[in-house]
Amino acid sequence: MPPQQAVSRKAAAAATRTKLIESGLRLAERTGLTGLSVNLLVDEAGVSKGSFFHHFGDRASYLLALHREFHDRIAEQIDQAMGDLRPGRERLTTGARVYLDTCLQQRGIRALLLEARAEPAVAQEIGRRNADFAGKCAADFGALGRRHPLENAQLWVAMTAEAALIELADGAAAPQIRAALEEFLA
Repeated sequence: MPPQQAVSRKAAAAATRTKLIESGLRLAERTGLTGLSVNLLVDEAGVSKGSFFHHFGDRASYLLALHREFHDRIAEQIDQAMGDLRPGRERLTTGARVYLDTCLQQRGIRALLLEARAEPAVAQEIGRRNADFAGKCAADFGALGRRHPLENAQLWVAMTAEAALIELADGAAAPQIRAALEEFLA
């Protein structure tokens, strides 16, 4: 196979995978994860069922990929927003605000945050991601003079995720919830 043809096949495969992920994020908003069937997904994406199974193998692997895609995107946005901020309160509140705002912008995320926990592979991934986020926040709690910075960071990550679920259920930002989060940092 000529190199150019191999590149175009890889590009086409990447485009199909992206279509499936984007379609899943849209569908999760309408159907939740429980209603997100492979048939519905391939119809939404405009691809064959064989393409789905070629890229993901099964529904559980797909849900894991969907969850990873969301968290990769959100982690990138948080990292950009926190940029050059010094460890401490402002950095923590900036990261939390970006997380909460992003969750509200992508309504299908509720399914990923709540329903996906029932999938063992996704639950394991959530635990890993939360540990990663907590590890990144530990220095912030150290800068705040907390005696147990990692444990404070773990609680912060859990509280921020719960705040996202509350806001998603309300369909809007919840100023009192966000203020309560900031009070934890006082």
